[in-house]
Amino acid sequence: MYQYDLNSLDPNNFINDQEILDTLEYAEKNKNNMELIDSILEKARVQKNGKNITCAGLNHREASVLLACDNEEKVEEMYKLAKEIKHAIYGNRIVMFAPLYLSNYCVNGCVYCPYHAKNKNIARKKLSQEEIKNEVIALQDMGHKRLALEAGEDPVNNPIEYILESIKTIYSIKHKNGDIRRVNVNIAATTVEDYKKLKDAGIGTYILFQETYHKESYKQLHPTGPKHNYDYHTTAMDRAMEAGIDDVGIGVLFGLEKYKYEFAGLLMHAEHLEALFNVGPHTISVPRIKRASDIDPEVFDNGISDEIFQKICALIRIAVPYTGMIISTRESQEVREKCLELGVSQISGASRTSVGGYTDEIRPTDTEQFDVSDQRTLDEVVNWLMKLNHIPSFCTACYIEGRTGDRFMSLAKTGQIQNCCHPNALMTLKEFLMDYASEETVKIGEKIIEEELANIPNLKAREVCENNLKKIEEGKRNFRF
Repeated sequence: MYQYDLNSLDPNNFINDQEILDTLEYAEKNKNNMELIDSILEKARVQKNGKNITCAGLNHREASVLLACDNEEKVEEMYKLAKEIKHAIYGNRIVMFAPLYLSNYCVNGCVYCPYHAKNKNIARKKLSQEEIKNEVIALQDMGHKRLALEAGEDPVNNPIEYILESIKTIYSIKHKNGDIRRVNVNIAATTVEDYKKLKDAGIGTYILFQETYHKESYKQLHPTGPKHNYDYHTTAMDRAMEAGIDDVGIGVLFGLEKYKYEFAGLLMHAEHLEALFNVGPHTISVPRIKRASDIDPEVFDNGISDEIFQKICALIRIAVPYTGMIISTRESQEVREKCLELGVSQISGASRTSVGGYTDEIRPTDTEQFDVSDQRTLDEVVNWLMKLNHIPSFCTACYIEGRTGDRFMSLAKTGQIQNCCHPNALMTLKEFLMDYASEETVKIGEKIIEEELANIPNLKAREVCENNLKKIEEGKRNFRF
């Protein structure tokens, strides 16, 4: 008999089905309990202690009560709180990245993914190291500094050696003023030994989506292949942490299972990592299932509305205040704009979800993993963000300076990370303006930088930042706090 225990190494205990069901029953029972809801919101509020701030976060039961509550006044209060928490910890910075698909060969039978082994409609492709070089140069020419590597699970076509060689290739490419300074990796669950190799290769965050925390649904959705093993997949982050990768990113694919179940499971996973390693997830992603080759999202009857999706984003920010929240180009410009206000802190820009897609002038669709809703250029996305008063950040300084894992979390949880991130964001934005931006984007960006310099509270840091901005104008690059 499984028992709920967030310190357990058994996923059936730390993602305990009965605990989730009990949580959902408790949430439904208390969704109109305004006294309880007010106390939960009060617990989550930003507390100031001198120069530091504290955000207590919420456990999965507390957050589930808020998710169940449909009182319009209280929901608006949740949205306001999410915005306050996001601003207290991350300010108005939005980190930019792009996915890079290496290979769509895959041996799994995931029924929601076009890469599944039985799909004969999709062209199979694997990039050579020369092709990877060309893709990276294309991404550098846009202005990207941070990539997320993607590859299907195939021990013959995509062995760990191929991933490692690809990472080495990416880091080696210096084109004009371009370089990739952080490579995050999204590949299948693997061994402690392989995670150690990824750590030694200098990866940033290891990312793996759970897809669904409902074990029986998981097995049905993954009928064949190594990914069928729910327990092995669900404990991947434990092995990654054991191997020394202290920045990990989790997420579910909303639409596969009922969203309230997934929400509770997601938070329980975050609580487990925090309890066991004192480091919760560096990022949480919120993808929704989208149309793709051989995949019709309408087949899955657990889809969620934009309104529910936005509420989930807000409550993740409230419950896990320190985490970086990622929203991809799966979502439209309109949805992304609303979610930026509710806690999202990282977005992709100019993404192509096909293997070799960046070197093609016309967006290829024959190897896409999913339809891209937001197809704007990186310059257009940067321009849009600044018009919304966000600072597009290409910063990778925390990774380079070793502010990862518990070192990052201690700064994030007190709000002190802004002392580094704010000037770093301005300096990397300046690089983008100098090297890649359109005339209109430059004009908007220079005004943003001038205004935001005044918001650096430490006078010495402001002075250093101003001097570095002048050096960037002179042609120097890669300054950081």
